[in-house]
Amino acid sequence: MEKATETLFKTHQQIVYPTQGVGRVEKIEEKDFKGKKVLYYVIYLEVSDMTVMVPTLKAEELGLRAIVSPEESKKALELITKEYEPVPTDWKMRYQLNVDLLKKGSVLDIATVVTTLYHRSKVKELPILERKLYDSALKLLIDEISFSLEKSKDDVEQLVFSKLEQE
Repeated sequence: MEKATETLFKTHQQIVYPTQGVGRVEKIEEKDFKGKKVLYYVIYLEVSDMTVMVPTLKAEELGLRAIVSPEESKKALELITKEYEPVPTDWKMRYQLNVDLLKKGSVLDIATVVTTLYHRSKVKELPILERKLYDSALKLLIDEISFSLEKSKDDVEQLVFSKLEQE
Protein backbone atom coordinates (compact mmCIF):
# COMPACT_ATOMS: atom_id res chain seq x y z
CA MET A 1 0.00 0.00 0.00
CA GLU A 2 2.65 2.51 -1.06
CA LYS A 3 1.30 5.97 -1.68
CA ALA A 4 2.93 9.24 -2.57
CA THR A 5 4.23 10.26 0.83
CA GLU A 6 5.78 13.44 -0.52
CA THR A 7 2.52 15.11 0.48
CA LEU A 8 2.03 13.34 3.82
CA PHE A 9 3.73 16.27 5.57
CA LYS A 10 4.69 19.69 4.31
CA THR A 11 7.64 21.95 5.02
CA HIS A 12 7.24 23.86 8.33
CA GLN A 13 4.52 21.46 9.52
CA GLN A 14 4.56 20.46 13.21
CA ILE A 15 4.64 16.69 13.58
CA VAL A 16 4.96 14.06 16.31
CA TYR A 17 7.69 11.44 16.14
CA PRO A 18 6.38 9.10 18.86
CA THR A 19 9.67 7.97 20.38
CA GLN A 20 11.46 11.30 19.81
CA GLY A 21 9.03 14.13 20.48
CA VAL A 22 7.33 17.00 18.73
CA GLY A 23 9.22 18.35 15.74
CA ARG A 24 8.97 20.54 12.68
CA VAL A 25 9.58 19.50 9.10
CA GLU A 26 12.38 21.87 8.09
CA LYS A 27 12.61 20.67 4.52
CA ILE A 28 12.06 17.70 2.24
CA GLU A 29 15.13 16.73 0.27
CA GLU A 30 16.39 14.03 -2.01
CA LYS A 31 19.61 12.19 -1.18
CA ASP A 32 21.50 9.31 -2.72
CA PHE A 33 21.27 6.15 -0.65
CA LYS A 34 22.89 2.95 -1.93
CA GLY A 35 22.74 4.21 -5.49
CA LYS A 36 19.07 5.25 -5.32
CA LYS A 37 17.44 8.63 -4.93
CA VAL A 38 15.53 8.69 -1.66
CA LEU A 39 13.26 11.47 -0.44
CA TYR A 40 13.74 12.47 3.23
CA TYR A 41 11.96 14.64 5.76
CA VAL A 42 14.50 16.77 7.60
CA ILE A 43 12.92 17.21 11.03
CA TYR A 44 14.07 19.49 13.81
CA LEU A 45 13.25 18.17 17.30
CA GLU A 46 13.24 21.02 19.79
CA VAL A 47 13.17 18.77 22.87
CA SER A 48 16.60 17.30 22.05
CA ASP A 49 17.84 20.20 19.86
CA MET A 50 18.49 17.63 17.17
CA THR A 51 17.77 17.33 13.46
CA VAL A 52 16.88 13.92 12.06
CA MET A 53 16.33 12.66 8.55
CA VAL A 54 13.50 10.22 7.96
CA PRO A 55 12.84 8.59 4.58
CA THR A 56 9.37 9.72 3.47
CA LEU A 57 8.43 6.13 2.65
CA LYS A 58 9.19 5.07 6.26
CA ALA A 59 7.31 7.93 7.94
CA GLU A 60 4.05 6.06 8.56
CA GLU A 61 5.85 2.88 9.62
CA LEU A 62 7.80 4.90 12.22
CA GLY A 63 4.56 6.44 13.48
CA LEU A 64 5.18 10.01 12.33
CA ARG A 65 1.93 11.92 12.41
CA ALA A 66 0.55 15.43 12.37
CA ILE A 67 -0.14 17.26 15.64
CA VAL A 68 -3.64 16.36 16.79
CA SER A 69 -6.63 18.67 16.58
CA PRO A 70 -7.72 20.69 19.62
CA GLU A 71 -10.66 18.26 19.97
CA GLU A 72 -8.29 15.27 20.23
CA SER A 73 -6.15 17.15 22.76
CA LYS A 74 -9.24 17.78 24.88
CA LYS A 75 -10.13 14.05 24.68
CA ALA A 76 -6.63 13.20 25.92
CA LEU A 77 -7.00 15.64 28.82
CA GLU A 78 -10.39 14.13 29.60
CA LEU A 79 -8.89 10.62 29.58
CA ILE A 80 -6.44 11.66 32.31
CA THR A 81 -9.32 12.36 34.72
CA LYS A 82 -11.10 9.04 34.13
CA GLU A 83 -10.66 5.82 36.06
CA TYR A 84 -7.50 4.17 34.88
CA GLU A 85 -6.88 0.49 34.36
CA PRO A 86 -4.83 -1.18 37.08
CA VAL A 87 -1.44 -2.09 35.64
CA PRO A 88 0.62 -5.25 36.17
CA THR A 89 2.73 -5.14 39.34
CA ASP A 90 5.63 -6.76 37.45
CA TRP A 91 7.45 -3.61 36.34
CA LYS A 92 9.13 -5.28 33.35
CA MET A 93 5.77 -6.35 31.92
CA ARG A 94 4.30 -2.92 32.70
CA TYR A 95 7.28 -1.21 31.10
CA GLN A 96 6.91 -3.21 27.88
CA LEU A 97 3.16 -2.52 27.70
CA ASN A 98 3.83 1.21 28.09
CA VAL A 99 6.70 1.23 25.56
CA ASP A 100 4.39 -0.46 23.05
CA LEU A 101 1.67 2.14 23.71
CA LEU A 102 4.15 4.97 23.31
CA LYS A 103 5.41 3.54 20.01
CA LYS A 104 1.83 3.47 18.69
CA GLY A 105 2.00 7.15 19.42
CA SER A 106 -1.58 8.38 19.45
CA VAL A 107 -2.17 11.22 21.89
CA LEU A 108 -4.65 9.00 23.75
CA ASP A 109 -2.03 6.25 24.09
CA ILE A 110 0.47 8.78 25.41
CA ALA A 111 -2.12 10.09 27.90
CA THR A 112 -2.76 6.51 29.04
CA VAL A 113 0.96 5.94 29.71
CA VAL A 114 1.20 9.21 31.66
CA THR A 115 -1.91 8.42 33.70
CA THR A 116 -1.02 4.84 34.64
CA LEU A 117 2.59 5.65 35.51
CA TYR A 118 1.65 8.77 37.44
CA HIS A 119 -0.81 6.81 39.61
CA ARG A 120 1.61 3.90 39.94
CA SER A 121 4.29 6.31 41.19
CA LYS A 122 1.88 7.41 43.95
CA VAL A 123 1.75 3.79 45.16
CA LYS A 124 5.44 2.97 44.82
CA GLU A 125 8.48 4.72 43.43
CA LEU A 126 9.02 3.84 39.77
CA PRO A 127 12.17 1.98 38.68
CA ILE A 128 14.62 4.24 36.79
CA LEU A 129 13.68 2.99 33.30
CA GLU A 130 10.01 3.44 34.00
CA ARG A 131 10.62 6.88 35.49
CA LYS A 132 12.41 7.89 32.25
CA LEU A 133 9.52 6.51 30.22
CA TYR A 134 7.05 8.49 32.32
CA ASP A 135 9.12 11.67 31.97
CA SER A 136 9.38 11.36 28.18
CA ALA A 137 5.66 10.50 27.80
CA LEU A 138 4.72 13.47 29.99
CA LYS A 139 6.97 15.82 27.98
CA LEU A 140 5.54 14.51 24.69
CA LEU A 141 1.96 14.94 25.94
CA ILE A 142 2.58 18.48 27.19
CA ASP A 143 4.43 19.50 24.01
CA GLU A 144 1.78 18.16 21.68
CA ILE A 145 -1.17 19.56 23.59
CA SER A 146 0.51 22.97 23.91
CA PHE A 147 0.98 23.12 20.11
CA SER A 148 -2.52 21.78 19.45
CA LEU A 149 -4.30 24.16 21.84
CA GLU A 150 -1.85 27.02 21.25
CA LYS A 151 -1.17 27.36 24.98
CA SER A 152 2.14 27.71 26.78
CA LYS A 153 3.86 24.52 27.93
CA ASP A 154 3.69 25.78 31.54
CA ASP A 155 -0.09 26.27 31.31
CA VAL A 156 -0.57 22.81 29.78
CA GLU A 157 1.68 21.21 32.41
CA GLN A 158 -0.39 22.78 35.20
CA LEU A 159 -3.57 21.62 33.46
CA VAL A 160 -2.27 18.04 33.09
CA PHE A 161 -1.24 17.82 36.75
CA SER A 162 -4.50 19.33 37.99
CA LYS A 163 -6.38 16.66 36.01
CA LEU A 164 -4.09 13.87 37.26
CA GLU A 165 -4.78 14.95 40.84
CA GLN A 166 -8.58 14.78 40.41
CA GLU A 167 -10.00 11.68 41.98
